[in-house]
Amino acid sequence: MRVLVVDDDGAIRDVLSRGLAAEGFIVDCADDGPSGLWRALDGGYCAIVLDLLLPGSSGYKVCEALRSEGVDTPILVLTAKSGDLDQVDLLDAGADDFLTKPVSITVLAARLRALVRRRASVSANEIVRGRLRYDLGTRRCTVAEREVELTAREEQVLRQLLLASGACVTRAELLERVWGHDAEVDPSIVDVYLRRVRSKLDPVIIDNVRGVGYRIAGR
Repeated sequence: MRVLVVDDDGAIRDVLSRGLAAEGFIVDCADDGPSGLWRALDGGYCAIVLDLLLPGSSGYKVCEALRSEGVDTPILVLTAKSGDLDQVDLLDAGADDFLTKPVSITVLAARLRALVRRRASVSANEIVRGRLRYDLGTRRCTVAEREVELTAREEQVLRQLLLASGACVTRAELLERVWGHDAEVDPSIVDVYLRRVRSKLDPVIIDNVRGVGYRIAGR
C-alpha cells in the first residue's frame, strides 16, 4: 500500500517513513502544503498522512482542496491539538481520522489499514472522480447524473484510467491492456479513442501529462 506523508519536520518524516516502511507500506513524502497537495492530486495513494501546521498551506486547506477536487483518498491528520473543536473542524474539512502527536507507529499503521479497508468496502463497485460515476459491476457511467453510452472499447479505456486511482496511465499501458499485447494496431489509435471518450464525458477532464501519460482529473 502506497501512502503519502506530508510534514515539514524532517525528523518526523524520517521516523514515519522508516516506521511505515517496516509495517509494509511504500512511503512518499512532501514537506509543505503546496507540494503535498500536488503529490496527492497526482494520485496513486491508498491513504494520506497529513500534518496540520504546514508552510505554504495548512493541513485544513489541503484537506479542503483535495475534497473540492473530488479526491476521495482517506486522509489521516497528525496534530498537536486535541480539543473537541479541532476534531469537528478536521472532519468538516474532509479528514477521515486524526491522531495526536506523538504517535505510535503501530497505531498509525493500524489506523491507515482500517481506513483503506473501510474505503474499499464502501466503494468496491463504484468509482467517483468529480462529477463522473462509474459502476464496475453494472458498467453504468454517468456524468453529473447524465447517462453516458460508451462502446466496449471506449469503456475499456475509461476503466483503465479510473482503476489507476488518479495516477497516470501511459500510452503503452493502454495499448497492452485494451488492445492486447500482441495486437497489431497503430499506437495513434489511443488518441482516437481518448478523443471519443473526452467528448462523451465532457465536462470531465482527461489530462495529457506530457512525457508521462493520461489521467482523469478529480474535478
